[in-house]
Amino acid sequence: MTLHDLPKMFYSYSEGWSELQRIHPTVAWLFVLYVMPLSLLAPAMVTYSMEVSPGAVFPQLVPALSASEAFAAAVALYVAQLLMVFLMASIIQDMGELVDASPGFHDAFMLAAIAPTPLWLSSLALFVPSAWVVGVVVAVAWLGSAALIFHGVCPLFGITDHGKGRLMGSFVLALGVVAWLALLVVLALMLSIIVGLR
Repeated sequence: MTLHDLPKMFYSYSEGWSELQRIHPTVAWLFVLYVMPLSLLAPAMVTYSMEVSPGAVFPQLVPALSASEAFAAAVALYVAQLLMVFLMASIIQDMGELVDASPGFHDAFMLAAIAPTPLWLSSLALFVPSAWVVGVVVAVAWLGSAALIFHGVCPLFGITDHGKGRLMGSFVLALGVVAWLALLVVLALMLSIIVGLR
């Protein structure tokens, strides 16, 4: 898969996905060279937003986070994202039984790693100090992630019935929403713990 293939994966059941299956990157390769770098975006951009334009997107903390406090919150969010990809892959693999599919962990991990790409990239919207702009970009990113899920389930899991593919995609998307909300809760908890320890 190349950057050239990614846009096609939003609307095609074959283009990009077949290339990904042909390359067949290992879980370790996907994790180290894809998931880990992209997962850095959200913690870095949240920290940037809180430092450069406090209160513009996220509630302003008074007093502001120190450098060490911001670093601790960023590390917690980063680690939570990395763990969430593995958890999502495991649950997606188990969910295959709902549509009579038996995806391997590798295929489930590929979907769990590729699907959040628009959400990771949407954190770059935090360069604009506007909650409205960030909200719109995140909403569009969710649509992009949904498209990747619905178009990736069938080729990666060998599902030929598009009705079953949509059902599986709906379950994966619902799971993704829960996972995303859980990450927001982790961030809020970390910030409250840091403020409480002052």
